[in-house]
Amino acid sequence: MAVVYLTRKAHFSAAHRLHSEKLDDKQNEKIYGLCNNPYGHGHNYELEITIKGEPDPVTGMVMDLKELKDIINKQVVDRMDHKHLNFDVDFMKGVVPTAENIAIAIWNRLKTEIKTGELYEVKVFETPRNFVVYRGE
Repeated sequence: MAVVYLTRKAHFSAAHRLHSEKLDDKQNEKIYGLCNNPYGHGHNYELEITIKGEPDPVTGMVMDLKELKDIINKQVVDRMDHKHLNFDVDFMKGVVPTAENIAIAIWNRLKTEIKTGELYEVKVFETPRNFVVYRGE
C-alpha cells in the first residue's frame, strides 16, 4: 500500500525569553543576546504538523483533516496562543523555550493524540527564515 504524508499548518503568537537557570546572567546575555531581554519578546509562530500513513481504502484519507485541526488547536494553539511561554504554558515550565524545545514539547503533546496514522514531523517556524524540524528521534 502507498504511504502518504499529510500536513496541516497552524499558527500562534507568543512571547518568550531565552534564559537558562543553569547559567548566570552574564552567560545568558552572551549566549542569547537580545533574546535574553528580561521582559521577553514575541514571535508569530507557524507550525506544520505531518502525519504518515496509508490512505484508508474506503475514505481515501490518512486522517480526517478536521480531526487533525481540532487536535492541534486543543493541544497546542489554544494553550500557547497569546501566552508567555516561560510563565503561562504548563508544558514549557522549566524549559528554555527555544524553537528546538518548542518543537519537542509540541511533539510530546501530539504523539498520543494521533490515533489514525502516526505523527511523523513537527516543524516550527519562529521566523520565515528560522525553523526547526523534529521527528521524534
